[in-house]
Amino acid sequence: MSRRRRRPQPAGPFETTITALANDGRGIGRVPEADPAADPGKVIFIDGALPGESVTFMRVRNRSDFAEGRLESVLTPSADRIEPPCVHAGYCGGCKLQHLDPQAQLREKQQQLLDALTRIGRVTPDTVLPPLTGPTLGYRRRARLSVRDVPAKGRVLVGFRERDKPYVADIEACEVIVPELGHRLMELSEALGRLSIRAEIPQIEIAYGDDSAALTIRCLAMPTEADRAELRRLEQMLDVQIYLQPGGLDSIEPLDPPARPLSYRLPEDDITLAFEPQDFIQVNGPINRQLVLQALDALMLKPGDRVLELFAGLGNFTLPIARRGALVHAVEGDAALVARADANARRNGLDAQITTEVANLFEAAADWQWPGQHFDVALLDPPRAGAAECLDALAATGVQRVVYVSCHPATLARDVGRLVHDHGFVCEQAGVIDMFPQTAHVESMAVLSRGH
Repeated sequence: MSRRRRRPQPAGPFETTITALANDGRGIGRVPEADPAADPGKVIFIDGALPGESVTFMRVRNRSDFAEGRLESVLTPSADRIEPPCVHAGYCGGCKLQHLDPQAQLREKQQQLLDALTRIGRVTPDTVLPPLTGPTLGYRRRARLSVRDVPAKGRVLVGFRERDKPYVADIEACEVIVPELGHRLMELSEALGRLSIRAEIPQIEIAYGDDSAALTIRCLAMPTEADRAELRRLEQMLDVQIYLQPGGLDSIEPLDPPARPLSYRLPEDDITLAFEPQDFIQVNGPINRQLVLQALDALMLKPGDRVLELFAGLGNFTLPIARRGALVHAVEGDAALVARADANARRNGLDAQITTEVANLFEAAADWQWPGQHFDVALLDPPRAGAAECLDALAATGVQRVVYVSCHPATLARDVGRLVHDHGFVCEQAGVIDMFPQTAHVESMAVLSRGH
């Protein structure tokens, strides 16, 4: 019979000084001499600790190249430490940085971006763009919430996971989700608790447009007629359209067709973008509007310019670029998003200026249509993996300017470095976009021009 391996007991408490913030929001210190079992001087990560603070901690993990600690007390607090705006901060895993002043969050994120560009890309931008800022609470219009029926607690839990644990956090409200839902999680919990299939619902995805909203309920068992009646009451109470997802993404259907359309506006360019509940949209509406305007300014468009847009999605940048008089070739790997982009172009009267292409930009270029064509400027907005597979083909199109929007500083720095060192571009500008306040997530932009 095998014995169950015992989890190592925490060691400490010990004291250390925090010197920096890691990319995941944890404080970075050094293992002190008082803890010889963990190799004094080794890096230790401590959740909840801030740069400049002296803290006490319990060491909870000791790995070969680093250790991890649990914050016990703050002996000397940072001047940037604040009282978190949410009572669940430190317990709920949805946010990592509520204890850090929002302006300090931006400084840390900007420094992470610049450090990545220097260390990974070996690039220093000519100009650091000021951060794009907006609301720090109630901004999140897209989110995936975990759901768990917990009889011992007498209710269905709805929220993010606990910090560094697999359990659904027992929270009553969320301060970063749009308040129309974030402040009504208990009502949602109670309604789900009245369903016969409450134990068969693992998650709910929310999507809020400007004038309508959707809740997509992942259900491992189909609701009964009584459940459907309860869900209709929930729709009315929260003023949302409920969708059911019994299988993959292609199984998503509205509870009661026809579905209420979802859309958001980019008022500066008189554009309305329709989307489906499962579609990718930027989670922060006010910041997205600023992001689009900054990208358009950076492209320095002239009427008739040919623009290559890679990872184009449903047209968030495509349509505003076309509105400025440019001709856009938009490339996206998700055929459903391309269909949505085409429909959005027609709806906004811009289809004559836009061509689209379905292409997997993470695979070999054999099936791509755009290489070999000439373009004047390019815009990229890839996922976290970056755009490494298409950089050579991009440079070969003759583009003179590139605007690169990124959700991961490391892959941005890698790709910017290649464009600079392999293809003769210059990094003119770089800066962060505060798309995810209160979290460690860093959204950023780099602007490159062809060197002369």
